[in-house]
Amino acid sequence: MTENKNLPTTLLLHISNLLNVPLRGLSAVIELLDDGGTVPFIARYRKEATGNLDEVQIRAIEEKLAYFRELEERRESILASIAEQGKLTGDLKARIEAALDKSELEDLYLPYKPKRRTKATIAREKGLEPLAAYLWAQRPAEEPLEVFAPKFVNAELGVATVDEALEGARHIVAEWVSEDADLRKALRALVFDEGVVVSRKTLDAVDEREKFKMYYEYKEPVKTIPSHRMLAIRRGESEKVLYFLIDIEEERALAVLRKHVHRAPGDWTTQLELAIEDAWKRLLNSSIQAEVRLELKRRSDTEAIQVFRDNLYHLLLAPPAGPISVLGIDPGLRTGCKVAVVDQTGKLLDHDVLYLHTSKHGNAEAMPKLEALLRKHNVRAIAIGNGTASRETDAFVREFLREKGIQEIFSVTVSEAGASVYSASDVARQEFPDLDLTVRGAISIARRLQDPLSELVKVDPKSIGVGQYQHDVDQRQLADSLEKVVESCVNRVGVDLNTSSWTLLRYISGVTERTAMNIVTYRNEHGSFRSRMQVLDVPGIGPKTFEQAAGFLRIRNGDNPLDMTAVHPESYAVVEQIATMLNTSVDELIRQPELLEKVDRSRLSAGAYTIEDILAELRKPGRDPRDKFVAPQFREEVREMSDVEAGMVLEGVVTNVTRFGAFVDIGVHQDGLVHISELSNKFIKDPAEAVKAGQIVKVKVLSVDAKAMRIGLSIKALLAPAGRPQPKKQTPAPPATFDQKLAALSAKWTGRS
Repeated sequence: MTENKNLPTTLLLHISNLLNVPLRGLSAVIELLDDGGTVPFIARYRKEATGNLDEVQIRAIEEKLAYFRELEERRESILASIAEQGKLTGDLKARIEAALDKSELEDLYLPYKPKRRTKATIAREKGLEPLAAYLWAQRPAEEPLEVFAPKFVNAELGVATVDEALEGARHIVAEWVSEDADLRKALRALVFDEGVVVSRKTLDAVDEREKFKMYYEYKEPVKTIPSHRMLAIRRGESEKVLYFLIDIEEERALAVLRKHVHRAPGDWTTQLELAIEDAWKRLLNSSIQAEVRLELKRRSDTEAIQVFRDNLYHLLLAPPAGPISVLGIDPGLRTGCKVAVVDQTGKLLDHDVLYLHTSKHGNAEAMPKLEALLRKHNVRAIAIGNGTASRETDAFVREFLREKGIQEIFSVTVSEAGASVYSASDVARQEFPDLDLTVRGAISIARRLQDPLSELVKVDPKSIGVGQYQHDVDQRQLADSLEKVVESCVNRVGVDLNTSSWTLLRYISGVTERTAMNIVTYRNEHGSFRSRMQVLDVPGIGPKTFEQAAGFLRIRNGDNPLDMTAVHPESYAVVEQIATMLNTSVDELIRQPELLEKVDRSRLSAGAYTIEDILAELRKPGRDPRDKFVAPQFREEVREMSDVEAGMVLEGVVTNVTRFGAFVDIGVHQDGLVHISELSNKFIKDPAEAVKAGQIVKVKVLSVDAKAMRIGLSIKALLAPAGRPQPKKQTPAPPATFDQKLAALSAKWTGRS
């Protein structure tokens, strides 16, 4: 096996073992990535090369590849630096080349790093290094210490007494101890295994709502503290309410040092003991603490970002209501409810304001306006934002529909998280330069019902509100991670080339923001695309971009029926081969997918994975992998927190899943919390095992605390006890569809990511 773009074979083997992927598939993925391939494209259309590695595995390879390439660059830099100092021995070089971890690499480099002036460097300037070497060697010499040490007394160099000479030698030894790579590794392991996170309230803390009360006097082992508690403590520290430290029994740390340093007893033993204590107290304790704190931060950030990724993934893939005309309402009290009507493609048709809550006659005055808009634009659905006055507006709309006997229009509350951010964004100004921010918000709410994915991609994912301590984690890592989730979701669903905005198109594999804008400009100037091949006429799109993007672009009612499917143009010949084999046309093949059962796979000129994907796509051409849309039903009499009582059974929507539970919108402007212990009647480690963002659930109210604005909910209370069969439904559940199986498999992959 040859080296792969600066990565030695040993590192490739290490990554292969680390990720449990075949070396051949790993090498293929790296080659494809280096050739400009995107993860969605490789996962979907290069299964033969990768051995059918899924997107999660390929993402993991991409991340590890970046880590180890950075490691290799740092390794080369360190080797060059030490060689320049003339201190690179064969043994040291071998250890540096064998290091597979950045911390281990930095530990090995520590003794050779340029240093500021320290007690040890001052002692060296006084000529005390030979005395330190005497202590460190621990070998009987011709001269005992009491004879050897006085030779280093030198008033001119600032060493007035034997004690001063020994003290300086100990400073050098302490530095050697603190810079020993093996020792630092052992101490880090000790702190991770036995250390305790201890948080306390600061003396002048201001915590009016007592957000951090449970952490005023709190202890939890380093190895078990979950990410949400670590991030809460760190936030408390940043707000100057808390301070925390990593507590480790000093004697345990000293025992590790003694075991490593002491090799033989002698007149040097007492001096080494003093040097060991000095090394721990003055140099190592604070240094190791800082490293462990940083590692805890990284660990917590990674877990919190994964929670955000999972929630965002499910939110973006929420079921769409589809291409129907929608009236969106952005509820308001004093300023009225802003109303916008969009057609089935999301184009604005009309807008107005309904003053429902400003006077006792508001409803009566609003009804004719609303009815006129519904009739004029043949509206099929009403989407109401879930912000201020949402339930009052929802009640008005439902009463209006009942009173008018309108049954063909349904009303639903949708999340407006991030809608205000979109309204004030450059994207919104480009779309609607002459409209007020609140009208843009109503348009966004209407479009979210039609297609959550297409609308939410216009908003910074951090503004959608499905994160866990999202402002406390590494913002660069968070942004990069969420960008990949959006890319994954957009490419999984695919986009309509003739109706999608540039904000959606930019996430397609291989397409940049500039290229996406060029596509829209070309479409506006030349009309709708008739075929995928026509995309090659767009400025900025060459063969490579086309290869990456084509399979994810959909054209409905175009010249080639395959253009509305996920079959890549490079495989059109295989479909034509199938049609010829069955003595039919491609059009007929799509209309009668049952013909595919007669296909002889062995006669097709493509790999097994590609053939299976093609056949699956032809069975349901242009299928949407998202679930079918179902609207939640809030209880009409429960509108405010004061209406909620313990014991109630309510329906709601999961808005956020964290490591400690799930938040559920039950329609009262304050999400309730289902603690992890109340999610399932069996033990679960992660709430994501039981629920996902966007899921409709039934909950039982356990507690209501109006002062603290907290609602305790339970799903477990409505489930049959573990080990007992669920009550049989009168109508048996239909078998899972292909889309449902695909969604379940995707959820499983997301849980592993």
